[in-house]
Order: sequence, then C-alpha cells, then structure tokens
Amino acid sequence: MRGKKRLTDRWAPTLKVMGVTWLMVLLGLHCSGIYLFTRGFLLTRTELSASSLPSDLHLSPCSSSSSSSFPDPVPPHLHPSRPGWTQPTVDRILILIVDALRFDFVAPSTFFQEKKPWMDRLSLLQHLASTQPNSSRIFKAIADPPTTSLQRLKALTTGGLPTFIDVGNSFGAPAIKEDNWIHQLVKNGRRVVMMGDDTWTQLFPEHFNESYPYPSFNVKDLDTVDNGVVQHLEPWLHREDWDVLIGHFLGVDHAGHIYGVDSLPMIEKLEQINAIIQNVTDVMKTQKHLENTMLIVMGDHAQTLNGDHGGGTSEEVETCLFAWMPRSLPSSISSIFDQSTCNLDLNGENICTSTMQQLDFAVSISALLGIPFPFGSIGRVNPELYALSPGSWNPQWYLAAFCEDSRSDLETWKHNYAHILCINSWQVKRYIDSYSATSVMGFPTDDLRHITDLYNKAQSSWSGSKNSPCIPENGIINGFSNFLLSFAALARSAWTEFDLKLMGVGLGIIIISIICHILVFVRVHSQSNVYGNKIEKSSDHLQIYVAFFLVAVRAVSFLSNSYILAEGRVANFLLATTAIASTRSSLVYGKFKKHDLVFLILIIFIRFGIETGMTKQAVTNPFLKYDSGSDFDSKWLPSLFQGLDFSTLFSEVSPMIFLVLLAFVSYKIITCIVDSSGIKWIVTIGSMLSYTLIATFWLSERSFAPRMVYGIGFGLLVLNFVIRGTGILERGDALQRLRNLALVMVAAWIPTILILLGKQGSFAVLVCVFAGWSIISSKNKGLLDDCKMDPISVTQWSLLSVCLFYQTGHWCTFDGLRYGAAFIGFDEFKIVRQAILLFIDTFGISHILPIFSLPFLVCLPASSSSKKRDKTVIVLNLTQVYLLYGLITAITTTLTILCVAIQRRHLMVWGLFAPKYVFDAIGLLLTDLLICISALFHC
Repeated sequence: MRGKKRLTDRWAPTLKVMGVTWLMVLLGLHCSGIYLFTRGFLLTRTELSASSLPSDLHLSPCSSSSSSSFPDPVPPHLHPSRPGWTQPTVDRILILIVDALRFDFVAPSTFFQEKKPWMDRLSLLQHLASTQPNSSRIFKAIADPPTTSLQRLKALTTGGLPTFIDVGNSFGAPAIKEDNWIHQLVKNGRRVVMMGDDTWTQLFPEHFNESYPYPSFNVKDLDTVDNGVVQHLEPWLHREDWDVLIGHFLGVDHAGHIYGVDSLPMIEKLEQINAIIQNVTDVMKTQKHLENTMLIVMGDHAQTLNGDHGGGTSEEVETCLFAWMPRSLPSSISSIFDQSTCNLDLNGENICTSTMQQLDFAVSISALLGIPFPFGSIGRVNPELYALSPGSWNPQWYLAAFCEDSRSDLETWKHNYAHILCINSWQVKRYIDSYSATSVMGFPTDDLRHITDLYNKAQSSWSGSKNSPCIPENGIINGFSNFLLSFAALARSAWTEFDLKLMGVGLGIIIISIICHILVFVRVHSQSNVYGNKIEKSSDHLQIYVAFFLVAVRAVSFLSNSYILAEGRVANFLLATTAIASTRSSLVYGKFKKHDLVFLILIIFIRFGIETGMTKQAVTNPFLKYDSGSDFDSKWLPSLFQGLDFSTLFSEVSPMIFLVLLAFVSYKIITCIVDSSGIKWIVTIGSMLSYTLIATFWLSERSFAPRMVYGIGFGLLVLNFVIRGTGILERGDALQRLRNLALVMVAAWIPTILILLGKQGSFAVLVCVFAGWSIISSKNKGLLDDCKMDPISVTQWSLLSVCLFYQTGHWCTFDGLRYGAAFIGFDEFKIVRQAILLFIDTFGISHILPIFSLPFLVCLPASSSSKKRDKTVIVLNLTQVYLLYGLITAITTTLTILCVAIQRRHLMVWGLFAPKYVFDAIGLLLTDLLICISALFHC
C-alpha cells in the first residue's frame, strides 16, 4: 500500500502491550461496576445485636406489671432457676435433623398420585401418627429459600428470614451474632448437646455443653456423620444432664447429591434412619426421665429428584417435621389440629398431616422450653406443635389465678395459647419498631401503618378480655395470628434493601465499559485492515450486524424469567440459525462442504443433550435399577446383563466408546498440528495416558487415577509455559507457533475437565471438538491476506459455550452445582482444593476450553502456505477475536444486570434472577481474566 509504511514484526510487542493493557482496563471496569452493583443489590437485612432478656417481659402489656389482673407467666416457685417468658411445657426436647428430608419421605404414599420406591421407608413415623394421633403429628414444613443448610439452620435458630448473600458463606459458616434460641438456652442455664454436622459448631462455637461434630462437605461419604450420631445418641438418652439434644444426620443429603432420590443408597439411608428412630422411641418409652420429652424429627430443607437444593421450587422447600410425645394428651387436642389433609395409610388407618412454616420453629421451641423469644424472631408459635406439649393443657397456676371454677381442657388451652400469642406479638412489634429505627430503609410506611393497626386491634381485644379471663376468646387468637402472619408476608415481600444509587453507579460503569470496549474493538479492527492490506467490504459490515443481532436477541431474552429458564434452548436455537444460514449460503453458491452438515447434526445432538441436562438425573449404577412393578431389590443381579434393557447398557458402554473416539481424534489433531517432534510426543503420551487413566477410573473407581490425571494436566501446563518462556518455537512460523501453544494449552485442560464432568464428559468434549472444527473450517481462509477475524464465527463460539454449559447438566442456580465433582479423586475435605475442582467442573467446558481455544479462530489451521506470516497481523487479528468474544459476554451480562435491577421486586428474584446474575457476573470476570492470561501467553 503506497504512502503507508507497513508494520513489521518489531511492532508486535508494542501492539501486544497496548492490547493487553486495554483488556486489563476493561477487566478493572467490570470489577468495579459489578462490585458496586452487588453492594447495592445483595445487601443483607440489618442484623440487630439486641438480645431478649427475662426481665423485658415486664415492659409488655402481657405481664403482671401492666395489669394486676394477670399473673406472671412463670411463677417463681415452679421454676426458680429457669427464668423465662412462658411456663415450660416440656422438660426436654430431642431434635433429630435429617438433612434434605423431603415431605414424601415421611407422608404415606397414599397421599400422592403415584407410589415411588423411596416412599413409606420411614414407616415408624407413619405408624406413630396413625396409632397415636393425639400425641404425634406429621407437618409439611415450608422452608424459605435459599435452601442451603447454612441459611436454613440460621433461620431455624433465629426465627428470621434467610438472606441470599449468605450463600457465599456456605463453605465457611461464621458464628451467628443475632439472638437465637440456642443462645437463650445457654444464657438461661440450659444444657445443650450436639452431634453430627459440624456446621452447628461453626455457627455456635461456644454454646454446647458437649459436641461431637463431623465433617459435612464430603458428599461422597454417606456414613461417617450418621454413624457418629448413632454412636453418641443412645448413651446420652440414658443420661439426665441435658435439656436439648440435637442430632444432625447427613447421609440422606449426601445420597441425594451423589446418587439421586431414586437410588438404592437413598433407600438404604432412609431405612437406616427409620431403624434409628425406632430405637430412640423405644428408649424414650422406657426411661422415666424422658416421659415429658418431645421428639422432633425434621429436615432443614428438602431436595429435588436429582438430590439438589438451594432454590425455591416446591421440591426444595417442602420438607417435613414430625413431633411425638411419649405421654398421652387430652382427646380435645383433635379440635386444634388441622383435619383438612387426611387419608388412609397403607394399613387402612386414618392419618392426618398439617402444614407449618419453618419460620415458626424458633419461637415455638422457645415457648415449649419457657425461654425468652429470640429478639429477631418474626414467626408465630405454631398452635398444633404447641398443643402437643402436656404442659400447655394443664397450667394449674393459670387456672387458680384466673378462674374460680374449673374449665374444660380446650378452654384452658385457648387461654394459655392466647397469652402466648400476646407475648409473641409484643416481641415481634418490638422488633419491628427497633428495626425501623435502625435500618436505613425499614419497611414501606403504608404497610407499616397497616401492620401497626392490626397489632393495636389485637392488643385492644386482649386488654378488654381481662374483665372476664375465663371466657374463651377466639377473636384474640385470630387477631394476634392475623398480625403475625401479615408481618411475615410483608417481610418476605419487602425484606431486602436495595441501594439504588450504588446499583445505578455500578450499572453506569458497566455501560461505560461497553462503550470503551466497542471503541477499542473498532480501533483495532481498522488497524488490522490497514496493516493487513485488507479492504473493508459490505459483506464484512453485514457479518458484524448479524453477529450483533444474534447477541442482542439472546441478551434481551433475559428480561423474561421464562427465557432465563430456557437459556440453553435459546442459545441452541440461535446457533442452529447461524448453521442453517451458512448451509443455505453454501448451497446457493454451490460450495456445500461436509463441515456444514456435521455442524447441523452436532447442533441436533447438543439440543437433545440440553434437554437431558435440564432434567438431569443422578448417575447411578445400572445394576441398582429397580423394577417399578415390584419391591425394590437391594441385591446385585446374578449375571452381568440380566435385567438390563438396551438404554441401560448403552448408558454404560457409550461413554467408553466416546472416550476411545476422543482419544483417537486428539491423537490425530496433535500429530497433525504440533510441528516439534519432541513436544508432539510428550503431549501425545500425556494425553493418551490421561484418557487411559480416565477409563480406569470409570471401571474401577480407583482414586489414584484422577490425581494422576490432574498431575499430567498440570505438567502439560508447565511444559507450555516452558515452551513459551524459552522461545523454542520463536524461529518458526508465527501462526504455527500460535497453534502449537494453543493446542498444548487445550490438551492440558481437557482430561481434567472431562474426568470432573463424569461419564457424560466424553460425549460433551467430543461434541465441543467437532463443533469447534466445524466453526473453524467454515472460515475457509488460509493466506495472510485472508486471515482475518470473522464475527459470525466468534459469535458461534460464544453460543456453543453456552450450549455446552447446559448440555453437561449445569444451570444458573446454586442447586445446579455438582458438589460430587469436587471429591473426584479425594475423600477428605479441604476447602481450597474442593473449591478449585468444583470451579473447574462448573466453568471448565463453558469458559476455560472455549477461551483458550480462541486462537484457532484467527486462521484455518489446515491451510498450508510457504509464505511466512506477519506476526503483527496475527497479533491484531487475535486481539480482535479476544475483544469481540469479551464484548459478547459483557453485553449479555449487562442485560442480565439490567434485568435484575428491573425485576428486583419480582417473586422469583432470589430463586432465579439473583442466581443468574451471580453466575453471569462471575462468568464475565472469569472471561476477562482468562482472556488477559491468554493474550499475555499467545500474543
């Protein structure tokens, strides 16, 4: 080109510095914008440090200091060493928590349309509920999302609502600072013993008289925690030096994560839990000191059929609570129980269940034990759970103080419960006033005024009843209940505080980064045309417009929660659109090639994979399948193929076939591309050995195999950096050197990602390789003058990465995390190591592989030319590819952020929009970081 001095290789380092600098600037802008938006959006509710004291009750209108007509709730001569707000109605409480306990694990199968193999395994609880209806009850306990164990335990003990931001603490729980019933027990001289999940000792490090914690995050271990609880549980039942005993079982949760609900290990764990509870009830019936002890068997949350939890679906929030007393209770208790859900069990006995909110658990436990209610509790003392305690039916001091004549058991109970609700409501109102005065935003004025009116009305009814205390006042109970339920609904709908200024500033920075991103890309694109002697054509502009349209369609779809749920399908549809358009163009010009047909076929397979991934089933051994028409058989089949259908056999054999095919393809690619014989054979041997070890692991579950795969992958990464640092390939062709480095990088990552993905990984990676080849081949360029960035190809690369994310069973919710992958090759839990493996499993095939493969989009690798490539042009073209790929990710993430800001009051904000934002924000930062690393490495 005359009048212009063509740049030579000496300009490449300067262009590299400029490109990497801009990439790092964009990374910094994205970090700043996301940080500020997150600070404004994911604020936790204000946690008050105040704590309830026994003396506080005298300030309430429910105490004797407010009215001489009413005595103190707990006469000093009854419990002189146990000050509290209410009369204790039980001596002890035994709480057995079965982690991830689904409601259909406990309720009879007759309550459901179809009987499943996991139903009716906890037969003892059903037997007690049907034969002792006046002293036992099955509750469907509704948990508030997020349904991770840390949030649920925190909510169960404080009586407050969980916060989304606490998900980040799930692997390192901080001690609870808010008032809670564990703290109240210890402060008021009660003795608490804990055994099981070590999350309890993290949340309450100095609260237990005795504790026996066991590691909770090794989901592959189904027995250690449960056996530890069994080891210590019965000895403590024979002792009298405790008031509350907590046993937290984890086997059911871990069996769900690894094998799914529909599996033999799950059935075995449920039957083990049933046997444990049977033993506990036998002991309670024979021990005199346990006759006034309440047994509570409950879940902290439920789980999906795949064993996942964390979201807000009905499968995840509908857990169970079972309560039982060894002592018999008055028959009039049946008038308090909800009789709306009753049915016959398998034995023909009538059995009823009730529904309660887990939000009510903390204050109900406090009322049963006679301790001050936690200051931040906003729940209601559940009437049915409270009625199961013998002390609530016979408060003799209460009758003597109020009534001259004896009244019926039901009237006595209603008077007592109305008094409890008065205290309950007063505490919640006190919390509302304190929270509104302390919090930055508090609650909406109109809603707060309505809540206050409800409380004042209920309190007026209570004060008016003092003139005739022996007359049952259902209106008082209804008034206080209406106040408590209304405020709980208000808190659920408007609890989260949003700092709109921080959110606006963060969103503004992200938009500014998009503008800068576009300007830098346009500048680099124009420089590439000048230095590469390329003339801008109308077709080039058309490609950019088409690419922008595809990205815009996908990004705008995030404004709909339905399209967020169907994101994988949307990406596949757009990818198929580009493939069909490309095929049509090839046919029109008479240049149809095989890679177009291959790409279309692969997209069909990807679509089926996405459908399978979105309804992900746990990978279970086919030999453990059950026959739906018979009882579950826990024995292995006598012969290898007996009882196996074709689909089961195929699911076991096909991963090996795909693995062998992937090894063959990898071998051919490595030997064809890598030109250095020494490096070629090192990479080939390392890759083939890794695939052999993966096959060994799938066949024998040998833990050494994954560790060796990780080691080989790390060794290949080190080799790649040695190649780059020593300049072994500097003397060769610039494009060939780029291809060598990129291939070794990808070869180092593939085996690790593949083994973490499980048996589905071989097919997913194989699809990734062939789809990548099809996209690269569609460029059909090879000479230097034709070696340019194709925006359609980069867009297809981005859409393919999204499809692979969903095809492999991931999705943008916390219950989509595959925790079992973090323990492949390891049995013991170490947070850093397990976090790294989980991170690679989640983002490996959707971020790591696609980004490190981007150098292949610069030119067609199969082309051969004796002409030496210009390094400067290669650097410019590669920078364009990086910038465009990052821009696509940034635009989609920006629309996600905008969507979250708009839908911040949406019903599904915490169950869908917020997790989507977190995954996309992390994905954007990871994309920027990997692009910076790749640019520094390759340019």
